[in-house]
Amino acid sequence: MILIIDFGSQYNQLIARRVREFKVFCQIDPPNVDIDQIKQLNPEGIILSGGPSSIYEKNSPKCDERIFHLGIPVLGICYGMQFMIHALGGIVEKAKRREYGFAELEVKAPAGLFKTINGKTKTWMSHGDSISKLPGGFGITASTENTKIAAAVHPEKHLYGLQFHPEVHHTTEGKTMLRNFLFDVCGCKRSWTMTSFAKDSVSQIRNAVGDKKVVLGLSGGVDSSVTALLLHKAVGNNLTCIFVDNGLLRKDEAKKLKKSFEQHFKINIRFVNAKTKFLKALAGITDPEKKRKIIGKIFMNVFETEAGKIKGTEFLAQGTLYPDIIESQSAFGGPTSVIKSHHNVGGLPKNMKLKLVEPLKYLFKDEVRLLGKALDLDEDLIWRQPFPGPGLAIRIIGKINAQRLLILRNVDDILLDEIKNSGYYRKLWQSFAVLLPIKSVGVMGDKRTYENIVAIRAVTSKDAMTADWAKLPHKLLGKISNRIINEVKGVNRVVYDISSKPPSTIEWE
Repeated sequence: MILIIDFGSQYNQLIARRVREFKVFCQIDPPNVDIDQIKQLNPEGIILSGGPSSIYEKNSPKCDERIFHLGIPVLGICYGMQFMIHALGGIVEKAKRREYGFAELEVKAPAGLFKTINGKTKTWMSHGDSISKLPGGFGITASTENTKIAAAVHPEKHLYGLQFHPEVHHTTEGKTMLRNFLFDVCGCKRSWTMTSFAKDSVSQIRNAVGDKKVVLGLSGGVDSSVTALLLHKAVGNNLTCIFVDNGLLRKDEAKKLKKSFEQHFKINIRFVNAKTKFLKALAGITDPEKKRKIIGKIFMNVFETEAGKIKGTEFLAQGTLYPDIIESQSAFGGPTSVIKSHHNVGGLPKNMKLKLVEPLKYLFKDEVRLLGKALDLDEDLIWRQPFPGPGLAIRIIGKINAQRLLILRNVDDILLDEIKNSGYYRKLWQSFAVLLPIKSVGVMGDKRTYENIVAIRAVTSKDAMTADWAKLPHKLLGKISNRIINEVKGVNRVVYDISSKPPSTIEWE
């Protein structure tokens, strides 16, 4: 395994993804990770991430400097390299000229990380400080026009530093550099697969839960479904899944999910109708964060009431994913800013009595789908597009009521029907409709109308951390718009969202 120490880089999740793409397990820990804990983990290598801080800033993140004397290969990236050089007696200074974006790297020593990389190659820079003096034992291995020490190595201690970011696709040979570090330097093996992850997860769940009982909020999405299968393998009948109908679901969703669960799962499942509670509490609420908090609180109240009927219940399982954690809080204590609160992370009450079990919290969506395949989950569930826990509440901008929910359900049903019929459903990360809080003038049957506007959102993505708007055929968009306006009473205008993430998020709220 590889230990990644998080100094707050926006690219941390990319480092993890790159390592896992090589079938090597990695774990991310904060800078204050204990040296004894590192020794117990016994990683084949350590990667120090980049970060927005300067090494000379007050309270800049630092880890235990003894990691450089454990005999374990260390790769410092950007700030991680600066921390390593500074900690070992080198000098880091404010750069005379900042370096952001593409830079041409000249490799001076085609060995180690640069094995098979000769001459010049493109890299991605993002730094305002630079290294002016290396500690003893280090040598320069690559430079750019602006940065003399763009890469360095201490060959005897197996310490490597890169001032640029090999994890981003803009660095042409970045994957090669990381592969060389993992296999040539660290001696890793390609042994981490979803089959091995499932085996380890089942063992960890058993150790954590013991003979206690667990409840899981089952939504029918791939995340909660895979979580249910892992838990069922680990604790068997000590798992009870609870499906809460919050009144914010898609058209006939509860009915379809119940049929699917009965057909594919041999798991204890309870269905709870809590529509009235949710809609009453959400009446008049327009702020999206308040919506999420209210939904999370009521969800837990319903859960704890239902769980209270099951004697011995001590754990709540959730299908939380890595992007949920990254976007909802400063990543592992790092200075990453909060983007939004996910219901799995930021919407739970502080006084919650149940302990959390989150076996997927370090996985990305594509990894969860691969895990689902390894667990023989039904294909329809594996490829179900993500649907937010707060449901249509965050796809209705503004106030929520029964009439607006009806409109959006009917719009959403038409949209998904056409997306599936066109063959685009599996090609898209998500496709959904948003009901806007404004109306527009229209003409129907020679009469003036003043009705609702809906926005269509369709994006392509690999992990939801970044996304691009889908270039759907105009003919398909025209058919979707025509059906919605003709078949859904109360809508007279359809618009298409052509913004990418960043700067926009995928969901509107």
